[in-house]
Amino acid sequence: LFLAVCAVGIGGTFQYGYNVSIINAPTQHIHKFLNETWTSRYHKELNPDLLTFLWSVIASVFSLGGLCGALIGGSMAIRLGRKGALLMNNIIAILASILMGISFPTGLFELLIAGRFLIGINSGIGFCVQPLYIGEVAPKHLRGGLAMGTSIFLTGGILSGQIIGLRQEMHFFSPLELLGGEKYWPLLLSSSCVPALAQLLFLPWFPESPRYLLIDRGDELRCAKALKRFHGSSQYQREMEDIQHECFALEGEKPKKPWQLFTDRGVRWQLITIIVMTMGQQLSGINAIYFYATYVFEQAGILAEKIPYVTLGTGVCECLTALSCGLLIDCVGRRYLIIGGYLLMTLWCTVLTFSLTYQERYSWVPYLSMTCVFAFILSFGLGPGGITNTLTAELFVQSSRPAASMIAGTVSWISFFTIGMLFPFIVNGLKQYCFVVFLLECSFVAAFIFLIIPETKNKSFLEIKKEFHKLNFGRNA
Repeated sequence: LFLAVCAVGIGGTFQYGYNVSIINAPTQHIHKFLNETWTSRYHKELNPDLLTFLWSVIASVFSLGGLCGALIGGSMAIRLGRKGALLMNNIIAILASILMGISFPTGLFELLIAGRFLIGINSGIGFCVQPLYIGEVAPKHLRGGLAMGTSIFLTGGILSGQIIGLRQEMHFFSPLELLGGEKYWPLLLSSSCVPALAQLLFLPWFPESPRYLLIDRGDELRCAKALKRFHGSSQYQREMEDIQHECFALEGEKPKKPWQLFTDRGVRWQLITIIVMTMGQQLSGINAIYFYATYVFEQAGILAEKIPYVTLGTGVCECLTALSCGLLIDCVGRRYLIIGGYLLMTLWCTVLTFSLTYQERYSWVPYLSMTCVFAFILSFGLGPGGITNTLTAELFVQSSRPAASMIAGTVSWISFFTIGMLFPFIVNGLKQYCFVVFLLECSFVAAFIFLIIPETKNKSFLEIKKEFHKLNFGRNA
């Protein structure tokens, strides 16, 4: 099971985290490439406003690709299977790597845009399908911890991109410094093919999701073989009975389309829950924390050349909290971790608002601000950062789960794009008081989860469905 999580993670959410952070490292080189390409092609210099626009397109087209990937990921998981969809997804990543790699030698920045769009599609599909596979292969007493592999590999990808981004500060030769060189930045962007090739090498050794094989395909023999691989010959029977029970309860119900979920009263509150949680995760203020981190570190007296290393500490912090959450989730439970995470984030937003207001009045306040930055990231990783994707996979039975993942992924990418567009206006308009907005948002989501979401620890998918039955049809249902 552990190896299966690693096999799906390296080509899944790792790609998302890696490609979000890796684009920051060669920014100056790409600007120079755009200027030189435009000059040689049109024999005139590139307008600064047009340069800004082209760079914005290169950076943001990834989100558009992610949205497209989320929209098709569920359908791929139904048609090709969870494992088949992930394997096919790597072809998109390899094609994207080729396009980004040849953009510089061919002098076609359009290939760079196309490559970023394709790698966005790859990330969107991986973000949608990976939680499906992990949630369906894991036994219920380990489902939470294994599902945290989604967040662990995501934060690991971000951290890997941050480490490569340090190449300018390195004072010794290394392969990372070579890739960060002006002539080799296309290789840096093309390095996303390495996780794709690794998944193509390792994932075929693992079985397809047993629930998919039995419930969607009716293949009881392959389901039994897969369960024996994952759970052992002595323990697989219990999992087999649980899947058969769910299959019987569904009575041959076919996988639903996303629009069918919106008209299905039986999943109304589950759907509202994943929409609120997904939007809450993206709009929680984590982006504002990273935006203010450099300013806070400067005010704390940290030298400018050392700030990238301290910023790297935030990535390490988030990765460690994802690991910690994976160890705690099946012991403490989902509700306590996610509600506690949002409440702590509310607290740190309050403290940070006051500390940024008085940042320059007292010498000790910048250190309080720096503490709040790390505390906020820790709270996010222990709660919303990890639990959201886990609950998305747990709240639905087999027939509704792929469509629900498509909806959650779509909401996530739209929220990601929206906060990217609105965030500069929020910060510029409200300054340090922008955290009041995030404070209110975190408080609302914590209250919603407290009132609506039941504990899902050690419960089967059918048991979780029954918990929501009273909300969907009334207390007397």
